[in-house]
Amino acid sequence: MKLALYGLHRGSSADPDTLVRRARLAEKVGFDALWVGDHIALPVGEDGDPADQPRLEAVVTLAHLAAATTRIGLGFGVIVLPQRQPVLLAKQLTSIDVLSKGRLTVGVGVGYVEPELTALGASLADRAARTDEYLAAMRVLWDEPTPAFDGEFVSFAGVLQRPRPVQRPHPPIVVGGHAPRAYRRAVTSGNGWYGWDLDVDRTAATLAALRETATRHERPAELGDLEITITPPGTPDPDTVRRYAEVGVHRLVLQPDTMDGTAIEDLITKVGDTLIDRT
Repeated sequence: MKLALYGLHRGSSADPDTLVRRARLAEKVGFDALWVGDHIALPVGEDGDPADQPRLEAVVTLAHLAAATTRIGLGFGVIVLPQRQPVLLAKQLTSIDVLSKGRLTVGVGVGYVEPELTALGASLADRAARTDEYLAAMRVLWDEPTPAFDGEFVSFAGVLQRPRPVQRPHPPIVVGGHAPRAYRRAVTSGNGWYGWDLDVDRTAATLAALRETATRHERPAELGDLEITITPPGTPDPDTVRRYAEVGVHRLVLQPDTMDGTAIEDLITKVGDTLIDRT
């Protein structure tokens, strides 16, 4: 089982010295990767993540962490793809993969915060269509010797991006989301699937739905097996980690109960003492 850490872009970790110290501590104790989320402009006064909590931009944060670390993986969990410009994003992701020497994993999702999507030129109505199209456009830029794309939301021809990503044909793509269309997206075009806040039983049920989706939608052979990543509720003990592995999970992305204070640093130390080398 791979164990990753979520949340160094938020709360008390947004302080630059604290961010680097905690990233290096996670690398030292043996975490597989550092994952960050993606919200750019949250609505004030609504339920969910607090809009006034410090939150560093995801792409910039992973670029900084690429320079601050040497071995640990770097992941987006997840980029809200429809609110990004895909030609620019493809270049940014390639740059992180190159600068980190091939340590990047790209998680993508459609988003759900309507005011944020609207502020960035997308909408709830077109978010899924944009996500599918933007993924296809980025793959063309990464994969094709003479890229050209003509879509509803993005079109280009006669342009080239170099260097290419270190990981070929591109960094692993992990699809987040619990809707049937997200399952289809993961099965048909993703290297992995990412589920949020799922206990073992809900994970098992979700993976059954993914397998059922795979019976109806052909998975390209070049993608190989679908890697399953879960963020569990709370910090699992070694027995619970084994139960996740038994139902088919490959990676757990752990987060503390709060992003304030020293909670994430305490989690890093606890996991290093109780789970690393035991899973």
